[in-house]
Amino acid sequence: MLPAIGTGFALQDKDTPLWTFQLLAFLSGFGGGNFASSMSNISFFFPKKMQGLALGLNAGLGNAGVTTMQILVPLVMTFGIFGGDPMILQNTSGTLIGKIPAGTETYIQNAGFVWLVILIPLAFAGWFGMNNIRTEEVSPRIGAPVAAMSQISMMLLNGFLMAAIGLYIILPAPTGLGAPAWVKWPLIVGILLNTVILLKMIPGEIKPNLERQFKIFNNKHTWVMSVICTMTFGSFIGYSAGFALAIKVVFGYQHVMVGGVMTHDIINANGPSALMYAWMGPFIGALIRPVGGWIADKVGGAKVTQMVSIVMIASALGVAYYLKQAYVSATPEEVFGPFFVLFLVLFAATGIGNGSTFRTIAMVFPKEQAGPALGWTSAVAAYGAFVIPKVFGEQIKLGTPENALYGFAVFYTICLLLNWWYYLGPKAEVKNP
Repeated sequence: MLPAIGTGFALQDKDTPLWTFQLLAFLSGFGGGNFASSMSNISFFFPKKMQGLALGLNAGLGNAGVTTMQILVPLVMTFGIFGGDPMILQNTSGTLIGKIPAGTETYIQNAGFVWLVILIPLAFAGWFGMNNIRTEEVSPRIGAPVAAMSQISMMLLNGFLMAAIGLYIILPAPTGLGAPAWVKWPLIVGILLNTVILLKMIPGEIKPNLERQFKIFNNKHTWVMSVICTMTFGSFIGYSAGFALAIKVVFGYQHVMVGGVMTHDIINANGPSALMYAWMGPFIGALIRPVGGWIADKVGGAKVTQMVSIVMIASALGVAYYLKQAYVSATPEEVFGPFFVLFLVLFAATGIGNGSTFRTIAMVFPKEQAGPALGWTSAVAAYGAFVIPKVFGEQIKLGTPENALYGFAVFYTICLLLNWWYYLGPKAEVKNP
């Protein structure tokens, strides 16, 4: 609720500095951490034969927030339901039901306040309706609520500290150091490793519990599934932002030669609205995730993941082809149709694959490690929300947006080989989990 309230107030003032929004975005990481913990928690309530469906439902409903945001926020910004002064829309925007012309009064502060309508009832429901799991495999000695929340806060602060250092290194001056683009890859690895090291240093009664959970880092399947899960869940959450960016930047402008130089700054009056189309991809990916988990329960998670990998490679290459065509065209909307369909196929594949990979994790690891492994892999994969839009943006600046998809297709091929080697091939240690 803190970043939601802060965003609502910050958006009411045009002079709010950028660092304020960066801080609020940083605090929204509480939601991502809560998602990872929910994946760990729910795995203990269902038998192994139902893990795919259960985890798929939890992840699908959780990530439905992406679609909810893309549909709900533009709509509520058109009404003064939370008070405050309106601002005048400078450029044409849009909602699910049509475009909003420039000059319209817009209550952009509603983008933050609307979440309180959902979060406040959920906070009460969680406090009074959820139960802690007290087993030897998980948390036999939780303690009183105040003590437990203090321990949780300490662990969250460790994660925030490392993330803050990483952001400071990456963000451009004057907010940060403005490190070069390649730094993000070793930086992500460094943040993850140092977060684990700091967590291992936490004293008190929680230390034995953490030591049991940290056994996952001695299991090679933790690292294999972290990579494979990044292909599915990481791609889903990354494309949820990258899809809208591609529609706006590639199809929202005309790309014409001026004085022998390709320009990309002429607004395309016939271009599609990102707000009208971008929500469909995350919607399909979230909706189909339980289906992927259910199929994986029936035929095996690794088989489903293998098929999904092939589909993701093919559709990523197809999207790359049409991105390349659009970014050198004065009428990019002519190829928007096949681009859009292939991207929806890509989203569907990420959703199905996310359900199957979570099923695989639940089957490969023993009960004591399955929950922590699910939480860890989903947290690692969430870096897709940072990497994919950033890579998209970098390649768009270079005039080669298709290269981002080529790179992702290469990564998917690596994941396909890992999945076959460890879970399907003749030397698979765990056969089709």
